Amino acid sequence: MIKLNQVSKYYPTRFGPKYVLRNLNITLPGDRDIAILGQNGAGKSTLLRLIGGIDFPSSGAIETKRFISWPLALSSGFQGIMSGRENVRFVCRIHGVRETHEIEEFVKDFSELGQHFELPVGSYSSGMRSKYGFAVSMGFDFDTYLLDEIMAVGDASFRKKCAEALQNKRSSSNIILVSHDEGLIRQQCDAAILLAYGRAEFYESVDRALYRYQNL
Repeated sequence: MIKLNQVSKYYPTRFGPKYVLRNLNITLPGDRDIAILGQNGAGKSTLLRLIGGIDFPSSGAIETKRFISWPLALSSGFQGIMSGRENVRFVCRIHGVRETHEIEEFVKDFSELGQHFELPVGSYSSGMRSKYGFAVSMGFDFDTYLLDEIMAVGDASFRKKCAEALQNKRSSSNIILVSHDEGLIRQQCDAAILLAYGRAEFYESVDRALYRYQNL
Protein backbone atom coordinates (compact mmCIF):
# COMPACT_ATOMS: atom_id res chain seq x y z
CA MET A 1 0.00 0.00 0.00
CA ILE A 2 1.14 3.54 -0.82
CA LYS A 3 -0.64 6.32 1.03
CA LEU A 4 -0.52 9.99 0.09
CA ASN A 5 -1.46 12.34 2.94
CA GLN A 6 -2.20 15.94 1.97
CA VAL A 7 0.54 15.84 -0.68
CA SER A 8 1.17 19.04 -2.61
CA LYS A 9 3.91 19.90 -5.06
CA TYR A 10 4.62 23.39 -6.28
CA TYR A 11 7.49 25.32 -7.83
CA PRO A 12 8.30 28.94 -6.94
CA THR A 13 7.82 31.56 -9.63
CA ARG A 14 8.05 35.35 -9.64
CA PHE A 15 4.25 35.38 -9.43
CA GLY A 16 4.11 33.02 -6.45
CA PRO A 17 3.96 29.21 -6.14
CA LYS A 18 2.93 27.25 -9.24
CA TYR A 19 1.06 24.17 -8.01
CA VAL A 20 1.32 20.92 -9.96
CA LEU A 21 -0.44 18.79 -7.33
CA ARG A 22 -2.54 20.09 -4.47
CA ASN A 23 -3.59 18.30 -1.25
CA LEU A 24 -3.71 14.76 -2.63
CA ASN A 25 -5.27 12.22 -0.27
CA ILE A 26 -5.27 8.82 -1.91
CA THR A 27 -4.35 5.22 -1.10
CA LEU A 28 -2.86 2.96 -3.77
CA PRO A 29 -3.34 -0.77 -3.10
CA GLY A 30 -0.28 -2.97 -3.48
CA ASP A 31 -2.13 -5.73 -5.34
CA ARG A 32 -3.29 -3.67 -8.35
CA ASP A 33 -1.55 -2.53 -11.53
CA ILE A 34 -2.36 1.17 -11.70
CA ALA A 35 -2.37 3.63 -14.60
CA ILE A 36 -1.90 7.36 -14.00
CA LEU A 37 -4.07 9.35 -16.40
CA GLY A 38 -4.19 13.08 -17.03
CA GLN A 39 -3.75 15.74 -19.65
CA ASN A 40 -0.33 17.18 -20.44
CA GLY A 41 0.87 19.21 -17.47
CA ALA A 42 -1.48 17.45 -15.03
CA GLY A 43 1.44 16.18 -12.95
CA LYS A 44 1.66 12.51 -13.97
CA SER A 45 5.45 12.31 -14.13
CA THR A 46 5.74 14.54 -11.06
CA LEU A 47 3.56 12.13 -9.07
CA LEU A 48 5.63 9.19 -10.30
CA ARG A 49 8.84 10.89 -9.13
CA LEU A 50 7.32 11.63 -5.73
CA ILE A 51 6.23 8.01 -5.27
CA GLY A 52 9.70 6.84 -6.36
CA GLY A 53 11.40 9.13 -3.84
CA ILE A 54 13.54 11.02 -6.35
CA ASP A 55 11.57 14.20 -5.67
CA PHE A 56 9.88 15.39 -2.50
CA PRO A 57 6.48 16.90 -1.72
CA SER A 58 6.33 20.60 -0.98
CA SER A 59 3.97 19.63 1.83
CA GLY A 60 2.34 16.46 3.08
CA ALA A 61 3.82 12.96 3.24
CA ILE A 62 3.93 9.66 1.36
CA GLU A 63 3.81 6.52 3.52
CA THR A 64 4.71 3.03 2.35
CA LYS A 65 6.61 -0.08 3.37
CA ARG A 66 6.98 -1.24 -0.22
CA PHE A 67 10.32 -1.41 -2.06
CA ILE A 68 9.64 0.97 -4.96
CA SER A 69 11.71 1.50 -8.09
CA TRP A 70 12.69 4.83 -9.55
CA PRO A 71 10.75 5.68 -12.78
CA LEU A 72 12.18 3.17 -15.24
CA ALA A 73 12.39 5.66 -18.11
CA LEU A 74 14.65 7.86 -15.98
CA SER A 75 18.26 7.78 -17.19
CA SER A 76 19.46 11.04 -15.67
CA GLY A 77 19.99 9.87 -12.09
CA PHE A 78 23.43 8.33 -12.59
CA GLN A 79 26.82 9.91 -11.93
CA GLY A 80 28.23 10.88 -15.32
CA ILE A 81 31.89 10.68 -14.30
CA MET A 82 31.48 7.12 -12.97
CA SER A 83 31.47 4.05 -15.19
CA GLY A 84 28.44 1.87 -15.72
CA ARG A 85 29.88 -0.69 -13.31
CA GLU A 86 30.66 1.93 -10.66
CA ASN A 87 27.14 3.34 -10.90
CA VAL A 88 25.69 -0.13 -10.34
CA ARG A 89 27.80 -0.50 -7.19
CA PHE A 90 26.66 2.94 -6.05
CA VAL A 91 22.97 2.07 -6.53
CA CYS A 92 23.49 -1.26 -4.74
CA ARG A 93 24.95 0.52 -1.71
CA ILE A 94 22.01 2.93 -1.62
CA HIS A 95 19.66 -0.07 -1.43
CA GLY A 96 21.77 -1.95 1.11
CA VAL A 97 23.09 -4.63 -1.28
CA ARG A 98 26.62 -5.62 -0.32
CA GLU A 99 27.32 -8.43 -2.79
CA THR A 100 27.20 -6.55 -6.08
CA HIS A 101 29.02 -8.76 -8.59
CA GLU A 102 25.96 -10.71 -9.75
CA ILE A 103 23.96 -7.52 -10.36
CA GLU A 104 26.91 -5.89 -12.13
CA GLU A 105 27.21 -8.78 -14.59
CA PHE A 106 23.44 -8.92 -15.10
CA VAL A 107 23.33 -5.21 -16.01
CA LYS A 108 26.32 -5.53 -18.35
CA ASP A 109 24.73 -8.46 -20.17
CA PHE A 110 21.16 -7.13 -20.28
CA SER A 111 22.13 -3.62 -21.42
CA GLU A 112 24.22 -4.99 -24.31
CA LEU A 113 26.83 -2.28 -23.64
CA GLY A 114 29.86 -4.54 -23.90
CA GLN A 115 33.10 -2.68 -23.14
CA HIS A 116 31.22 0.61 -22.76
CA PHE A 117 30.03 -0.73 -19.39
CA GLU A 118 33.51 0.18 -18.08
CA LEU A 119 33.35 3.75 -19.46
CA PRO A 120 31.79 6.85 -17.82
CA VAL A 121 28.00 6.95 -18.11
CA GLY A 122 28.33 10.58 -19.22
CA SER A 123 29.88 9.33 -22.48
CA TYR A 124 26.83 7.19 -23.36
CA SER A 125 24.41 8.15 -26.10
CA SER A 126 20.78 8.71 -25.07
CA GLY A 127 19.89 5.23 -26.34
CA MET A 128 22.70 3.61 -24.39
CA ARG A 129 21.67 5.48 -21.23
CA SER A 130 18.07 4.31 -21.62
CA LYS A 131 19.14 0.70 -22.06
CA TYR A 132 21.50 1.00 -19.12
CA GLY A 133 18.85 2.59 -16.88
CA PHE A 134 16.34 -0.14 -17.62
CA ALA A 135 18.93 -2.87 -17.08
CA VAL A 136 19.86 -1.45 -13.67
CA SER A 137 16.21 -1.40 -12.60
CA MET A 138 15.79 -5.04 -13.68
CA GLY A 139 18.72 -5.98 -11.47
CA PHE A 140 16.57 -5.44 -8.36
CA ASP A 141 13.42 -7.19 -7.16
CA PHE A 142 11.16 -4.24 -6.40
CA ASP A 143 7.67 -4.60 -4.96
CA THR A 144 6.40 -1.83 -7.25
CA TYR A 145 7.84 -0.79 -10.61
CA LEU A 146 7.23 2.77 -11.83
CA LEU A 147 6.93 3.01 -15.61
CA ASP A 148 6.95 6.28 -17.56
CA GLU A 149 6.51 5.41 -21.26
CA ILE A 150 9.17 2.74 -20.70
CA MET A 151 8.19 0.66 -23.73
CA ALA A 152 9.95 3.27 -25.92
CA VAL A 153 13.42 2.05 -24.84
CA GLY A 154 15.78 0.88 -27.59
CA ASP A 155 15.02 -0.93 -30.85
CA ALA A 156 12.27 -3.49 -31.41
CA SER A 157 14.29 -6.49 -30.21
CA PHE A 158 15.41 -4.70 -27.06
CA ARG A 159 11.85 -3.51 -26.32
CA LYS A 160 10.71 -7.12 -26.61
CA LYS A 161 13.40 -8.20 -24.16
CA CYS A 162 12.37 -5.42 -21.76
CA ALA A 163 8.72 -6.45 -21.93
CA GLU A 164 9.58 -10.08 -21.20
CA ALA A 165 11.85 -9.17 -18.28
CA LEU A 166 9.23 -6.91 -16.78
CA GLN A 167 6.54 -9.56 -17.20
CA ASN A 168 8.70 -12.03 -15.26
CA LYS A 169 9.10 -9.50 -12.44
CA ARG A 170 5.34 -8.99 -12.23
CA SER A 171 4.75 -12.48 -10.87
CA SER A 172 5.70 -11.02 -7.48
CA SER A 173 5.25 -7.26 -7.96
CA ASN A 174 2.88 -4.64 -9.33
CA ILE A 175 3.31 -1.62 -11.61
CA ILE A 176 2.29 2.03 -11.69
CA LEU A 177 2.23 3.18 -15.31
CA VAL A 178 2.17 6.58 -17.03
CA SER A 179 1.29 6.27 -20.71
CA HIS A 180 -0.80 7.93 -23.42
CA ASP A 181 -1.36 4.55 -25.09
CA GLU A 182 -4.90 3.49 -24.11
CA GLY A 183 -4.39 0.00 -25.55
CA LEU A 184 -1.30 -0.49 -23.40
CA ILE A 185 -3.14 0.84 -20.33
CA ARG A 186 -6.03 -1.59 -20.82
CA GLN A 187 -3.58 -4.45 -21.40
CA GLN A 188 -1.31 -3.78 -18.43
CA CYS A 189 -3.51 -2.16 -15.74
CA ASP A 190 -6.58 -3.07 -13.71
CA ALA A 191 -7.05 0.24 -11.85
CA ALA A 192 -6.30 3.90 -12.49
CA ILE A 193 -5.71 7.33 -11.01
CA LEU A 194 -7.09 10.35 -12.86
CA LEU A 195 -5.23 13.62 -12.28
CA ALA A 196 -7.19 16.77 -13.08
CA TYR A 197 -7.06 20.32 -11.74
CA GLY A 198 -4.26 19.39 -9.34
CA ARG A 199 -6.26 16.65 -7.65
CA ALA A 200 -6.44 12.86 -7.94
CA GLU A 201 -9.25 10.30 -8.00
CA PHE A 202 -8.78 6.53 -7.79
CA TYR A 203 -10.85 4.24 -10.06
CA GLU A 204 -11.35 0.52 -9.61
CA SER A 205 -12.24 0.34 -13.32
CA VAL A 206 -9.75 1.33 -16.02
CA ASP A 207 -12.54 1.76 -18.55
CA ARG A 208 -14.40 4.15 -16.25
CA ALA A 209 -11.23 6.16 -15.66
CA LEU A 210 -10.51 6.38 -19.39
CA TYR A 211 -14.08 7.52 -20.04
CA ARG A 212 -13.73 10.32 -17.49
CA TYR A 213 -10.31 11.24 -18.89
CA GLN A 214 -11.63 11.44 -22.45
CA ASN A 215 -14.38 13.80 -21.28
CA LEU A 216 -12.27 16.30 -19.35
